[in-house]
Amino acid sequence: MASKADSIKLLSFDTAPMRAFHLTWVAFFICFFAWFACAPLMPVIKGEFGLSMEQIANINIAAVAITIFVRLIVGPLCDRYGPRKTYTGLLLLGAIPVLGVAMAQSYESFLLFRLGIGAVGASFVITQYHTSVMFGPKVVGTANAAAAGWGNSGGGAAQAVMPLLLTAVTMLGVSQALSWRVALVVPGLMMIVMAFFYWRYTQDCPAGNYDDLRAQGELPQGGKGGWASFREACRNHRAWLLFVTYGACFGIEIFIHNIAAVYYVDKYGLSLGAAGLAAGSFGLLALFARALGGWLSDRSARKGSLNSRVTVLFVLMIGEGLGLLWFAQADGVAYAVIAMLCFGLFTHMACGATYALVPFVAPKALGGVAGIVGAGGNVGAVLAGFLMKGTGDIAQTLTILSVLVLVSSLCAIAARFTIGAAQDAPLATAA
Repeated sequence: MASKADSIKLLSFDTAPMRAFHLTWVAFFICFFAWFACAPLMPVIKGEFGLSMEQIANINIAAVAITIFVRLIVGPLCDRYGPRKTYTGLLLLGAIPVLGVAMAQSYESFLLFRLGIGAVGASFVITQYHTSVMFGPKVVGTANAAAAGWGNSGGGAAQAVMPLLLTAVTMLGVSQALSWRVALVVPGLMMIVMAFFYWRYTQDCPAGNYDDLRAQGELPQGGKGGWASFREACRNHRAWLLFVTYGACFGIEIFIHNIAAVYYVDKYGLSLGAAGLAAGSFGLLALFARALGGWLSDRSARKGSLNSRVTVLFVLMIGEGLGLLWFAQADGVAYAVIAMLCFGLFTHMACGATYALVPFVAPKALGGVAGIVGAGGNVGAVLAGFLMKGTGDIAQTLTILSVLVLVSSLCAIAARFTIGAAQDAPLATAA
């Protein structure tokens, strides 16, 4: 059976691992672009539908709520049907609400489609699953973090590009009320096109597709499939500890994506375009920061032990919490942007360091663990949304969240491996 790749050759498309690496981060980029395409346009949509702050909070909660359940489901689906089928299906089905939101005529219909769009956020779990089965323990942290980070930057790209796309459509003579709808059609079409390429040019694991391997009497890498994987993952306490840490880093990231543009417009009086660029800079950090977190985790493990990865995650979360507190207290827009970039760097790196640990938690239940931890990110975002709804003030919400991040960092320390587990995990992952 073909083995996992032990190196990352970025300019190569000749091997199955590298094709999967590139196509999965591109698919993830498109999904995240679609997921957050509405966020930078919310000041315009807010005016058209006359939305209150409470209704905006409901929309932000809806955008991430359903992702919790879909992430829990797609992990076991990857174990059972393979990431190729699962990703293709998600791209095609997810395109429906992405296109549908452009036709919303009221707050209620917009909320419903925004809820449906949240499902495409589960693409992250498939991305991490696919790179985990394609790359060996020496580079799996870097591969996971790079693919996730580059894909994650789709959220930042949406913040910067969607206002420009809106302006371009308006310059063609289309009214602003129709322009934002036309702009939102673009990401839906991108998802449909990507589904074709993913189906055509990827395979489930280095040895081939799961269906073919089962027909030949061979088990896919990773062992268990379906709900057996999910049950085994549920019994592992480290999966739930990382569920919390990921909620405290990726959950914060999603929350910032959803509120940043409105925050910069309302508090600092920026224009829609300027606010989009400021908010977009946070997401674009993922181009390198996630990969940096994964690389740092891999490097620390090579020089130390598996628990060195845990220490890296703990330190990054402390930096995130302190940086978020600075952002919440920033007086001027310049200080706010600098603070956002600083805490954003730690946030993205913490996300990468979290998923650098995932392949070692329960290697035979990879899909289940990936789904549980990924769902934690959205639980964090949903709770942050409810917190903002309760306080009614974004700055106050950010201050409270900074304290919660610092407390959650203790879960990283609690996830330390025993000596036996630390010795066995890399070998199991390579099997």
